[in-house]
Amino acid sequence: MDTVALIPAYNEERSIGKVILQVKKERILPIVVDDGSTDRTYEIARKSGAVVIRHKVNKGKGEALKTGFKHIIKNCRDVKYVVVIDADMQYDPRDAPKLVKALKEGYDYVTGYRNWKRDVPFRHRFANLIWRVTFNLLFGTNMKDTNCGYIGLNRRTMKMMSKRSYGGYIIENVMLAHVVEKGLKVKQVPVKVSYPHRRDVVKGSRFFLGCLIFIVEEGLRFRFGIDLKLYEKIKRTRIIFTKGK
Repeated sequence: MDTVALIPAYNEERSIGKVILQVKKERILPIVVDDGSTDRTYEIARKSGAVVIRHKVNKGKGEALKTGFKHIIKNCRDVKYVVVIDADMQYDPRDAPKLVKALKEGYDYVTGYRNWKRDVPFRHRFANLIWRVTFNLLFGTNMKDTNCGYIGLNRRTMKMMSKRSYGGYIIENVMLAHVVEKGLKVKQVPVKVSYPHRRDVVKGSRFFLGCLIFIVEEGLRFRFGIDLKLYEKIKRTRIIFTKGK
């Protein structure tokens, strides 16, 4: 197989098996990074036929992706394309071939974009509107979705991200900002989305503010050379929720 589905997972015993089975049906090799789960995620992923890498403690989505990228670079030399998909069935694994097709057409980085009116609850539409408008304004882009977790990368881009990925819930913005800054070829494709979990108000607010502050700071650095150095300072106070699954 020339394509891997990289699945970061944290306490997803209810859905991880379904994601793996669907990915395998698309003739894509599933690699799971179990990010310190305390439930049966690791066991179920192994039994479902995935390659599983395990963190002893929860490190966050960004570190899980970095672990997965490094594993693929070292051990899967025939792999040309990687699709990142969540372990909670938020995104439909059957959409993975859309991202792979765009990668094979020569794009370096592919993200999904969601149908805001049909699939996305209002609370998510509002937050994503703010992030999207701010990102497009500061980075000079016209993205339909700047925070989608369904992502495809070719091998060259994956190598770059293995050194760049960090953060938890800001990881999508970290990677998208980097590919824009590097002038890589980016494409967006429509994907289905559902929301199996409802984030509580406190975590949701911290998530929203953390992403927004990162976008503003990185955008100002990219466009105007202004480095506020706010995000790292605020993160150290633990006011902003940055880890996440």
